Amino acid sequence: MIPPTHDELARVVRDHAGALAASLVHLVGDFTAAEDLVQDAIEAALAHWPVEGIPDRPDAWLYTVARRRGLDQLRREHRYRQKLALVPWPAEPQPDDRLRLVFTCCHPALPRAAQVALTLRVVCGLTTAQIARAFLVPESTVGQRITRAKRKINDAGIPYRIPSADELGDRLAEVLAVIYLLFNEGYLCSHGPHAQSRDLADDAEFLAALLHQLMPTEPEVAGLLALIRLHRARAAARFDDNDDIIQLESQDRSLWDRKAIAHASRLIARAAVHKRPGPYQLQAAIVACHAEAPHWKDTDWAQILVLYDMLLHLAPSPVTRLHRAVALRYVTGPAAALAEVDALGGVLADYHLFHATRAELLRGLGDNGHARAADERALALTTNPAERSLLRQRLNWA
Repeated sequence: MIPPTHDELARVVRDHAGALAASLVHLVGDFTAAEDLVQDAIEAALAHWPVEGIPDRPDAWLYTVARRRGLDQLRREHRYRQKLALVPWPAEPQPDDRLRLVFTCCHPALPRAAQVALTLRVVCGLTTAQIARAFLVPESTVGQRITRAKRKINDAGIPYRIPSADELGDRLAEVLAVIYLLFNEGYLCSHGPHAQSRDLADDAEFLAALLHQLMPTEPEVAGLLALIRLHRARAAARFDDNDDIIQLESQDRSLWDRKAIAHASRLIARAAVHKRPGPYQLQAAIVACHAEAPHWKDTDWAQILVLYDMLLHLAPSPVTRLHRAVALRYVTGPAAALAEVDALGGVLADYHLFHATRAELLRGLGDNGHARAADERALALTTNPAERSLLRQRLNWA
């Protein structure tokens, strides 16, 4: 038997941790107890699987260990012991168990930032470091939010269920934010040795599709699902054989999944019928402008700029303003775009894409010295291997 690699172990554990957590919360009715059981099962797997090999049913193995540990730990608590003992083995998680857990974490009694951080940590398996990078806040802040949120769920007795129809709207924004951030982390990892995580992207698309089934007439749900599918439609052209990024203008568009693009475009069109535009619909429309252009030179930058203006009106953020500046470059030139970017220096000084974008604009204006300094700063701020490789290439060319 060839022992599994560390990456194989991490992938299998991550694939099953969310479903295991969802099943255990459903069983024991206690958020913290369920999370402790998941961690115990994972620790046992990491101790046994390198020697014994990954079992044919890793989900059943993890569940069995968690159930056994739960019985040992909770034998004095009659209510929990009774629930665990009566569950047949192996338990098959319900298809919407993870969505139930997402809605539990996104209860309106919790602060919004805590809702999203807790869900990304417990349901999706992201580390506190990854979540901190997504929020552009210190890792300690994320840890405190998660701890307080778990305590609040237990103390308030927040139920583990998908809300009734009249309650869905109160939690929808946070649920969408979780799925969006999960996809972003899978699309381009902020932490770790890999440029992307197809597993995380798969999870995000699965949850978005499940949510769309639950809320088929909600335009922002359709918008998010379209956005994810549009990005994934060009997955085959995003990286070269060395896992280096191929920038959009240089991608082989014959490799793009035109069927997926057409389906996503129909989702956007159906969402638009409701005449309730939102950030995810607008982001999907921006990506659709890129996806539907036969060649880079055919990109409708003027339309993209209009969509960014609409997006900023609905959901202003410095990161969106940074992306808008890229479109502005192709409409009015790099000087105007650079002025917009420089105005963001105070709030995005520690964001690597701020410096990378600024470097591109400076290079377009012939200021290679300051462009090099900006690329060096961007390189110092990102850990993604594909982004680091691209920045090193730029520095070598300069």
